[in-house]
Amino acid sequence: MRKAEVVRDTKETQVRVKVNLDGTGAARFRTGLPFLEHMLEQVARHGLLDLEVEAKGDLHIDGHHTVEDIGITFGQAFAKAAGAKAGVRRYGHAYVPLDEALSRVVVDLSGRPGLEYHVTYTRALIGEFDVDLMHEFFQGFVNHAQVTLHIDNFRGNNAHHQCETIFKAFGRALRMAVEADPRIEGVVPSTKGSL
Repeated sequence: MRKAEVVRDTKETQVRVKVNLDGTGAARFRTGLPFLEHMLEQVARHGLLDLEVEAKGDLHIDGHHTVEDIGITFGQAFAKAAGAKAGVRRYGHAYVPLDEALSRVVVDLSGRPGLEYHVTYTRALIGEFDVDLMHEFFQGFVNHAQVTLHIDNFRGNNAHHQCETIFKAFGRALRMAVEADPRIEGVVPSTKGSL
């Protein structure tokens, strides 16, 4: 199984992420950020990866450092678990609706970080969670997972629905990208020979 555990320890946060790309969707979180935990649960469930995240951060200031560092650490764990990426599909995509909201996420396990994030939320806060931090999470993830990620929210009147469609689509796109492709068993899907 493709598993990894990464710990990130800074003056602002202490984060531990454990991931199994060949999991069943099991999830366990202790971050102090319930809305982010709800979103990460969508990634695990719909991506069929097992995900554990523990984080302690300077939440008395705000959630920025903690959310960003969870994204960074998740990206590092994902890259470590994916390894050389031999025999995988490499590309993944998903459209996910939730009532009136619709989002698309496309990923390339390219070995190069890139984020295109096109989301305009209908409000700035979901409960007490600042939606601007979602961009920070995904930027941290792509920088350290070394993937190209395109995120588009096409419509939605409810910010919770908008965000949830993004995270569900993210999970499904990751799931597709890391799936084994039986036609290229053991081969890295790149003309360069490595990703």
